[in-house]
Amino acid sequence: MYINRVLENRVLESLGNTPVTAITGPRQCGKSTLARAVIKDRDNTIFLDLEKPSDLNKLDNAEWFLKSQKDKLIVLDEIQRKPGLFPLIRSLCDEWQQNGKFLILGSASRDLLQQSSESLAGRISYKRLTPFLLSEIEDKYSLNDYISSGGFPRSLLAKDDLSSAEWLDDFISTFLERDLLLWSGLSPSTMRRLWQMTAHNNGQTINYTSFGNSLGVSNTTIRNYLDLLAGTFMVDLLPACHKNFGKRIVKAPKVYVSDTGVTARLLGIRGFAQISGHPVLGSLWESIVLTNIKGHIPGANLSFYRTSNGAEIDIVAETEKGVFAIECKSSLSPKLNKGNRYAIDTIRPDHTFIVAPVKEGWSVDERTDVVSVGELIKYLQGQV
Repeated sequence: MYINRVLENRVLESLGNTPVTAITGPRQCGKSTLARAVIKDRDNTIFLDLEKPSDLNKLDNAEWFLKSQKDKLIVLDEIQRKPGLFPLIRSLCDEWQQNGKFLILGSASRDLLQQSSESLAGRISYKRLTPFLLSEIEDKYSLNDYISSGGFPRSLLAKDDLSSAEWLDDFISTFLERDLLLWSGLSPSTMRRLWQMTAHNNGQTINYTSFGNSLGVSNTTIRNYLDLLAGTFMVDLLPACHKNFGKRIVKAPKVYVSDTGVTARLLGIRGFAQISGHPVLGSLWESIVLTNIKGHIPGANLSFYRTSNGAEIDIVAETEKGVFAIECKSSLSPKLNKGNRYAIDTIRPDHTFIVAPVKEGWSVDERTDVVSVGELIKYLQGQV
């Protein structure tokens, strides 16, 4: 069963406008399924999965092979397995002078990919696919399922909580024991402990010294490992608000494990019954709001605001529609606290949204609304 993805139309548009379109995102989030849906009605396509030895062998003489496919849309899955292809792709794009020649899929960010490739600037458009967004599955699965299983298709579509947890455990182990081998000089055991520590501190600001002392490694190692987790879409780093408001602003970024199901398994819990009574619930709700904003509005400039005296807003979103303060509350009867109001008085946003797990929101005052995730997205996109 194919579930339509919000990103599909953006990918189709990009194929018409640029020689190379890249779909990036974590492993198992549905990149290959999306690519096959995009090309299903196209006659001249070729799909190579670079994790399959038979497909990888076709690229032993990559220049000859790719040139022989000139009249096709060439799809290359898990491109990070063969980053040496990038200079050749650039050369072929310059030679062919056509849009829609390559659709490449990778489980690494553009920054990690470009460390080992020549720049494709001006020839490539990057599109990030997240695990399922709430709007993609809300008519099929409950919000509680989405929170506890996360958005990875095989976890969310599993038959029960136990099957979902087993898949997530395998996913975590595979990432640590196999995928990390692409990046040299890493300790899988240290990375696992750091990832678990991040789950325990989900939605909190990073204290590099505290993390390093707990793991017995340097601050630099912690920064490098977190950068890799972010570059492989396993964590999200939310920067502090960059504007100088003349306050004692906290400057360290906040860190989130990028999927709520993965967070739960790193903490050793499963199923909404366990999550609902766990202190992590509030930060899981923040993660969902952050992921859905990024998935629907990739151009938004997102940060958070916090001062040393307790003024705080979870997310500050700057879009072409304005500046918005977004406070995430996992309660069905959410209210702003004194620290939130101090922050709002300083930021002076165009509007404030309290995002809660409600089906339909309500107006608090002229400049503040309680909203669901779906309503928030519509407001930020200017549809309301």
